Amino acid sequence: MVGEITARDLAAWLADDSRAKPVLLDVREDWEYALCHIAGSQQMVMNMVPLRHNELPDDVPIVTICHHGVRSFQVGLYLQNAGFEQVLSLRGGVDAWANEVDPAMARY
Repeated sequence: MVGEITARDLAAWLADDSRAKPVLLDVREDWEYALCHIAGSQQMVMNMVPLRHNELPDDVPIVTICHHGVRSFQVGLYLQNAGFEQVLSLRGGVDAWANEVDPAMARY
């Protein structure tokens, strides 16, 4: 089962210099990512993950991100089935990030 992380917990993790940073994998469409994204995230559209997951490191945690959390959870399940052991989904997606961490973030 893919674990979930809250926006506040992810923000605290990213601010903690004593912990290795996770890969922030945003699986939304190009226009969604261009509108708003979490700083430091990389985009890989959901339908490209099966073709490109070998580009991801398998030795660091991966946090999957989408708008509300559904697509990112599905991608997390795929990554786990592909052998990635440290996968979390951002609960509530960028919508939660905007609500809890960065109220200045654009919304859609």
